[in-house]
Amino acid sequence: MCGIVGYVGHRDALPLLLNSLERVTYRGYDSFGVALLNGQGIEVYKSVGTVEECRAQVPPLQGTLAIGHTRWSTVGKVSVDNAHPHLDCSGEVAIVHNGDIDNFSYLRQRLQDQGHSFRSETDSEVIAHLIEAYSNGDIVDAVSRAMRELEGSFAIAVLHRPSRQIVAARRESPLVIGLGKGEAFIASDIPAILPYTNQVAFLEDGDLALVSEEGLRVWHDGREASRQVHQVSWSAEQMSKGGYDHFMLKEIYEQPQAIRDTVTEYTEQSRGGPSLGCFLPVTDPDVVLLLGCGTSYHAALLGEQLLSRLLPGPVVARVASEFQAGSLRSDRGLAIAFSQSGETTDTITALRHVKSAGFSSLAVTNVMESSITRAVDATLYTRAGPEVAVASTKTFISQLVALYVLAYQLAPDRQAVEMIPRNLRALPGKVRQLLANVETIQQVARELAEAPYMFVIAKGLDVPVALEGALKFKEVAYLHTEGYPAGELKHGPFALLQEETPVLAIVPADQHRARMLTTIREIKTRGSRVIAIAAQDDEEVAEFADSVLRIPKIDPLMSPVLNTVMVQLLSYYCALERGCPIDRPRNLAKSVTVP
Repeated sequence: MCGIVGYVGHRDALPLLLNSLERVTYRGYDSFGVALLNGQGIEVYKSVGTVEECRAQVPPLQGTLAIGHTRWSTVGKVSVDNAHPHLDCSGEVAIVHNGDIDNFSYLRQRLQDQGHSFRSETDSEVIAHLIEAYSNGDIVDAVSRAMRELEGSFAIAVLHRPSRQIVAARRESPLVIGLGKGEAFIASDIPAILPYTNQVAFLEDGDLALVSEEGLRVWHDGREASRQVHQVSWSAEQMSKGGYDHFMLKEIYEQPQAIRDTVTEYTEQSRGGPSLGCFLPVTDPDVVLLLGCGTSYHAALLGEQLLSRLLPGPVVARVASEFQAGSLRSDRGLAIAFSQSGETTDTITALRHVKSAGFSSLAVTNVMESSITRAVDATLYTRAGPEVAVASTKTFISQLVALYVLAYQLAPDRQAVEMIPRNLRALPGKVRQLLANVETIQQVARELAEAPYMFVIAKGLDVPVALEGALKFKEVAYLHTEGYPAGELKHGPFALLQEETPVLAIVPADQHRARMLTTIREIKTRGSRVIAIAAQDDEEVAEFADSVLRIPKIDPLMSPVLNTVMVQLLSYYCALERGCPIDRPRNLAKSVTVP
């Protein structure tokens, strides 16, 4: 979950590296560092904190070959010594690393016995010393031999002083190579290098690459290989705040466009009007399995609710990090894996279990050529554009849109889903309508900011929305919040209801509405404040709730999208009131690329 950048070419590397590191700060912001090759050797600067906070303190290091790193600590506390880059004993090799080395304790002891001296507590430093141990004048060979000894996941960039070369390698953790005229770039994610090039090649699992001004050479399993160069459609401007105070708020307001772009991607014109569809490896599955972690798991849960209503066979959602195939077997099963980054290690690992159980697989992801796309039979790309804030907003909404596309395509009863294309086309306007009236939302958020803890409750399709809303309050507002199916409050959590305990209740305009109103009445008898999210024309709910937040009228099947936008705004303004670092919550990183 750390961020890696690198550069080789004709430019002054330091400003470029610092700019690139700022763009992948969402990968980690405990500490950062750079290593540059000048005329005398490798110069290193490291600091605790973010590039943005410490930029003015960075000395004017000179060099046109360089690597950099922003850290999310896993092994070793946050300190300057544990920050990357790490050097070997001779100072001839500098490395940056993202991932976890499982056998680092054994390797460290062995290297110490051989006379190597370590300066940090990290697992990463063993890589530099292991490369040094295999150095024979050929840095590509030395890195290749070191890779064979490493157990675990890694993406590494290696700066070698004697050869004046940079070598990159990956196993399970992502690396992208940017190509320009007489220059090349290395990064964990595309946004790091977007200001400098839109021509990129994605390293595959097990690749070893030599990155130089002449371009890119790749080896895989000891043989030279080629990697396709892609043109990225994202722009550098999309990575700026665009006048908003936070990336999270900007990305919430970008959701109408994200919905429109994703719908357009999978809309086809037919005789009967617009229809939706993408390539599916199985069109009539006898069982559907949905996998995800964190926010993506909540998308999977909503998929379980939605598809269970429409498909004749079982539909099951599972947390990817806990998934084992067990007795689950099917030659006509379809596994749908959700991952915003396409690099979530636990989800990719779960897909291996899925394949062993005979399932065909489909990925729903926002990043082209990400690792998950090579682990599945087909990919449904969401078109959310780059998302910088650690808390997912527009990528989650795009995953929900993808679910409606899949529901429309998979449902055997066409009449049950005929309204989906029409409602998806209306959604961007409905979301814009909600976003245009935030004054009441801001007022409610100010009240919630005073609470010691709170609940979000719902029924039916909105239960995953309640869980996602609770996660958002925890992530960005540091407000302990629990999401529950409404009927479950009486099975324990009622004991926690007090006057200072607000309950956010999502009231649907479907068969669950009456039971939700009953639950609200029961909560009110315990003295807790109730804030309801309800349809524009639901007048009765105001008789029971203390405050009502209105969403535009839409088919109840689609209302989870609007309810999600509402809880996103509430969590954002609550975090703003509580003075939290909204885009960079403590202890969190955007992409979880370690198990």
